[in-house]
Amino acid sequence: MDEYLVEGLTSSRFKEKGFEIALVAVGSTETHGSHLPLSTDTYVAYEIAKAVAKQIKKAFVAPPLFFGMSEHYRQGAFFISLKPENLISVLTDIFDSIYSNGITRIIMINGHDGNIAPLEVAGRNFKVHHKDVVIAVLEKWWELPGKVLPEGFFEVWEGLGHAGEGETSMCLHLFPGLVEMDKAKGRVPYLPKNLDVKWDFSELTDTVATGDPTKATAEKGKKMMEVVVDAVVSFIEEMDEKKWQYGFKTF
Repeated sequence: MDEYLVEGLTSSRFKEKGFEIALVAVGSTETHGSHLPLSTDTYVAYEIAKAVAKQIKKAFVAPPLFFGMSEHYRQGAFFISLKPENLISVLTDIFDSIYSNGITRIIMINGHDGNIAPLEVAGRNFKVHHKDVVIAVLEKWWELPGKVLPEGFFEVWEGLGHAGEGETSMCLHLFPGLVEMDKAKGRVPYLPKNLDVKWDFSELTDTVATGDPTKATAEKGKKMMEVVVDAVVSFIEEMDEKKWQYGFKTF
């Protein structure tokens, strides 16, 4: 087992490694169309975290959280959801446990849209009471590739969607054996601009997938993975240069 995966280490080995950064993947268990595994969000976030740890030797990867806030995905065949307040409590306990072990740099890799608000609340509340901790969150990895990769890289809806072109491409790259492309089918919904409509997923699609997963390829997923991992690694390297200080005091 890779020695950045904390669950496989002895306590003595953990101390010897001298870790300074915790990487925590937060995902979900819910239907992702008919072609992706139920824990897609967790698997992808976990793989991102592991890829970062391979490059950042002082970082460890905590066991991933397989349950998120998935109430709005009840349309699918199966889901397990935490209530928002319970997820906030779980995240706070995770922060507190890591902090109590002397780690003050925590990076959360989020794989699921429903976790964004609970991560915001838990992270900000914990920071208020622990000024020396740095909590950073990769909130929407699925949006980052569209901002970095060349125009036209994605064929439909800028690669977005739940089990759509982008997410399916990542899965084809990371764990192709779990993907059933012959069952891939999605819908591109109409969503108004400027304001964020708080939809239920059943309003957006009848396939439990949005976007167009049929346009997904492993090659696209490989490039997406590279830019996402590079973004996190670059963040850590920049913060190292600044000695993990930010704000007006760094100037």
